Amino acid sequence: MEVGNYSVGLDIGTTKIVAIIGKKNEYGKIEVLGIGKSKSLGVHRGVVNNITQTIKSIQQAVEEAELNSGLKIGSVVVGIAGQHIRSLQHSDYITRADSEEVINEDDLDTLCNQVYKLVMLPGEEIIHVLPQEYKVDGQAEIKEPIGMYGGRLEANFHVVVGQVSSIKNVGRCIKSAGLDLGNITLEPLASSDAVLSKEEKEAGVALIDIGGGTTDLAIFKDGIIRHTAVIPFGGGVITEDIKEGCSIIEKQAELLKIKFGSAWPGENKDNEIVSIPGLRGREPKEITLKNLSKIIHARVVEIIEQVYVEIKNYGHEEQKKKLIAGIVLTGGGSQLKHLKQLVEYITGMDTRIGYPNEHLAGDSDSEIASPLYATAVGLLMNAVQNEAKGAVVAETDTDTTEKTLQEEGELVMAGEEPETMQRPKPKTERKSVFDKWSEKLKDFLDNAE
Repeated sequence: MEVGNYSVGLDIGTTKIVAIIGKKNEYGKIEVLGIGKSKSLGVHRGVVNNITQTIKSIQQAVEEAELNSGLKIGSVVVGIAGQHIRSLQHSDYITRADSEEVINEDDLDTLCNQVYKLVMLPGEEIIHVLPQEYKVDGQAEIKEPIGMYGGRLEANFHVVVGQVSSIKNVGRCIKSAGLDLGNITLEPLASSDAVLSKEEKEAGVALIDIGGGTTDLAIFKDGIIRHTAVIPFGGGVITEDIKEGCSIIEKQAELLKIKFGSAWPGENKDNEIVSIPGLRGREPKEITLKNLSKIIHARVVEIIEQVYVEIKNYGHEEQKKKLIAGIVLTGGGSQLKHLKQLVEYITGMDTRIGYPNEHLAGDSDSEIASPLYATAVGLLMNAVQNEAKGAVVAETDTDTTEKTLQEEGELVMAGEEPETMQRPKPKTERKSVFDKWSEKLKDFLDNAE
């Protein structure tokens, strides 16, 4: 992949796999150069359960994107989700040797690395540590402590944990499909980058991404990620319910849901009927739209209530934690008719549908601006950001050793550099999603061969 030229996001979903190629234009917007999608085989509720089929689906999507754009895909930024992902809040502190020296990047890295050493359940590993607010000698609510004096540095962290095996399986699929793993991003974070505005994150907002296999939740307040959760139900379960309830095949159930489905049964009259062709010359089936809506409504209420429990667990009802911007719905499942009204009715919170069009160039295909592609666009934005960061370091740094390390995406700790090379690092570099984990996963895959 040509550095600084184009980037690739790969969304490995339960129902579809999307490869999206793009670059930043002169106005700072994302210009999509090509997109490829394939039916996702081998992924169940966000987790790979058939390596061979997943590899085939990835290759199919990548080939289509290459064909559309005329470009060769090398390195990709991939999203991670699934019911094995969980998050927790953790507080930690370090006591500094010399309180007469100002706090620097090295102190923050030491504090972060300390959190990575937390003991997790067997088979689990910390994927990501996100600093929220810092405390210096008891002084609270500090967003950036660098340059301050203090002996005790504390911080609250949002820690994301996942199953080691599930994440390694995703890495193996990427490598076996002939691609390089550029970075791994938590999918709710990618979706939030694509559809949420800075103001919403500041005011307090809950992003609900309803996918095929899972429903992802990300809560932001004061511009900081506060809570993430993955609920193991999505649009696929609704289709399954229609299939069972109406005794029809899955393909017909999916079409029924998309064309005639509604989350609000009250709007359908009893005499509204849709006819489904019978199998192999059998009699066609007649299904009332009221009945269809009742089936959909029951499952959607269950999903939304589970998400609302997570929102309440964050403490939404407390005045201090109030989510003023309400709820933003995105993902393929958010396109269900009257879902917005139902969510408002259940939660009592303002709701809107999130489209990833704000960051896309004006001449982009309207299909890509659909909530269906929110995660894929977010992953592409992450890839572009990583490219830009690598390019900036390469342009401004004269030392070849450091330049090579940065281009390869390795995290150079300030304490490991010769004194002449030490320099303040940009804030984004410290918080870039999954840098450490990506390196670990790359090493594991290389050693496995």
